[in-house]
Amino acid sequence: MSQSFMRPLRSFVRLQPSTLSPLGGDKKSAMAWHGRLPGKGWYMLEFQLAEATGARHLLLRVDCGNGFDPALSVTLPLRQGKVAKRICFFPARVRAAELEIIGSGDAGTNEPDPAAGYQVSHCCLAWLAPHFARDRLCQRLANMHRNFRGQSSRAVSKALKREATEHGRSWRSVALMHYSETFHKRCPETGYAEWLAQVEVGQFPQSEDVAALAASEPPPALFTLRLRVASHTLDSAWPALRSLKSQSYPHWRLYLEVSADLLAAPSPALTRLQEAALGDKRVILQERGGGLSGQRLCTSEESADTHFVSELPPVGRLHTHALYFAAKAIAQNSGLQLLYTDADTLNRAGGREAPLFRPAWNPDLLLVSSYVGQCCFFRRELLQRISRGFPAAKEVTIYGALLRCRELLTADDVSHIPRVLYHQKVIPVADQQLLESAEKNALKHYLADAGIQTELEGWQSTEVQGTPSARLRWAIPKPEPMVSLLVPTRDGVDILRQCVDSILQKTEYPNYEILILDNQSRCSETLVYFQEVQRDSRVRVYQWNHSFNYSAINNFGATLARGSVLGLINNDIEVITPGWLCEMVAHACREEIGCVGAKLYYGNDTVQHGGVILGIGGTAGHSHKYARRDAAGYMGRLQVVQNLSAVTGACLVLRKSVFEQVGGLNEADLAIAYNDVDLCLKVREAGYRNLWTPYAELYHHESVSRGADDTTAKRRRAQREADYMRRRWGDQLDTDPAYNPNLTLIHEDFSLA
Repeated sequence: MSQSFMRPLRSFVRLQPSTLSPLGGDKKSAMAWHGRLPGKGWYMLEFQLAEATGARHLLLRVDCGNGFDPALSVTLPLRQGKVAKRICFFPARVRAAELEIIGSGDAGTNEPDPAAGYQVSHCCLAWLAPHFARDRLCQRLANMHRNFRGQSSRAVSKALKREATEHGRSWRSVALMHYSETFHKRCPETGYAEWLAQVEVGQFPQSEDVAALAASEPPPALFTLRLRVASHTLDSAWPALRSLKSQSYPHWRLYLEVSADLLAAPSPALTRLQEAALGDKRVILQERGGGLSGQRLCTSEESADTHFVSELPPVGRLHTHALYFAAKAIAQNSGLQLLYTDADTLNRAGGREAPLFRPAWNPDLLLVSSYVGQCCFFRRELLQRISRGFPAAKEVTIYGALLRCRELLTADDVSHIPRVLYHQKVIPVADQQLLESAEKNALKHYLADAGIQTELEGWQSTEVQGTPSARLRWAIPKPEPMVSLLVPTRDGVDILRQCVDSILQKTEYPNYEILILDNQSRCSETLVYFQEVQRDSRVRVYQWNHSFNYSAINNFGATLARGSVLGLINNDIEVITPGWLCEMVAHACREEIGCVGAKLYYGNDTVQHGGVILGIGGTAGHSHKYARRDAAGYMGRLQVVQNLSAVTGACLVLRKSVFEQVGGLNEADLAIAYNDVDLCLKVREAGYRNLWTPYAELYHHESVSRGADDTTAKRRRAQREADYMRRRWGDQLDTDPAYNPNLTLIHEDFSLA
């Protein structure tokens, strides 16, 4: 095993090759720890693998005199290419210890577990002074724990003391309990049952709240739903109807439409359905001809007293409180026009799995994927307005209606209820194909009717049931606008040459310039390269003779740019797809779009940036970090264009006029970190939509030039910048509309909160 050790905080226990030995047997990825062992007190466990692909966690077991006590075990999520750290406390001298690497094969997936071949590149336990350990622990809670986010370390410590006193426990035990919660992971595939038992149960309303809303005069909403029953959906229609009849909110009406062929040949299942309809005056039985079940919405005058209209797909069931939460949202915002919720899938045994925790209103994601799903509620007047644009004014497809809402609604008009209120069965293949065909046609008609200058290049199914996605190519204005690519640098000629040469040699876009912004380079080889590269008329070098300030140097470059479009480019970027700039400029030139981000990879072809999610780690983190390059991502989101609150400045394109409108980058408060996130939030605040595209692919050899925040001064600066972001943007950092509150703000992998 190769070894490389960071400087310990005071004293430490190293794991030398001779102190680790395989346990063997069933624990192929476990190692016994021999030799010197830690004494009582606080420690920082640090661990890194030379190659962590396929590894998820490190498990540390210790024996402090009473055997391997599970209460003292420590789980540490592993990080690709970085040292993972976690504070530990040992109540007595450790007499024996074991380390076990938990691979993806241990997490219930079909991937093989390669743990036996892992190589440890760094492993130690660094002793911590008690006051330092407490401060670091409180700071992590302030950054990552939902109960303490945004508080100072001192405020967190006081809150922990109050909780400990109230429950008759020690400060340390309460602090470690909450600290441990910030390392816990629930992946959507294997952790959903636990989430249902521990989290969803706390989301149910009180019975008195339901009764009060139902008794409101006038009621906040009357819902009209339509359930279409054909021969192939007859068996599933009864559970769907039963789920509606069991709603805690009573103000609804259902049009139960039965196909003529079923009525011509009655069956026991149909008889049961008809009896249920006759037993409830809210259910209106109708005969109807053929058609794709679950695809059309009623807009006829027979629903004139209705507030909201929806389709009840026969292959799904409503949660008992679905209409209650919808009515509650309407009561809180009488101007709502559209509502939708989260969903999951019912397996063959009736169990719930595969949760779909959707983002809030996302117009560009909707344009390429029907992410809202089949269960949503339209205000009746909105639906009638939409229907006028269809050839058959009485029938509107769900996805077609949603697409037209892009032009009519703002985010304030739409309510995404972040609760799992719809449970869908797996759709038969034939019905799934019909659904995808209908959605593709709906998108084609919408693009033509709206006059959107795009080319529908592809339509493919993702890994998510019922969520096909499209590839659209947006037109670039003619003549092509000049793009000024701003590349700050200091020495590091090898990475700079790789960056600039890859742009010059691979970029298809015809009209761009590269502005190298030199921050006091001294390396003679770098200076020679500056002279050589400027022989290309597309490249210019400018001097910035001040202390490094990422915001300031890019603002300086923007004043020199001749282009109407700016590109912020790190000097450790390397182009992969020749059409990267065409893709980004095409979006950036759309008048409603602000910042455009790219899909960036580490050198080992894992994802470095799939967009920025606000709130992860306290301020912001990268979406799908360390995912495989070909991974679909959560709900297929690594493969589709979408609106995000922010994207990284490592490769960011926007119109110069927008950059100037919001005052550029904040060089006074955000010299190094978060300036790109701040820029994106200012752009969003100005009324533009930020966007991320997976079709602009580049490598990002992250922080090669600047280095890590590994000194006290750098950590303090990083904390000051994080504190500024919290003051400036407040709760926006905890409520990212492109994310979902049921997903974690601790990890960057869309695991469950």
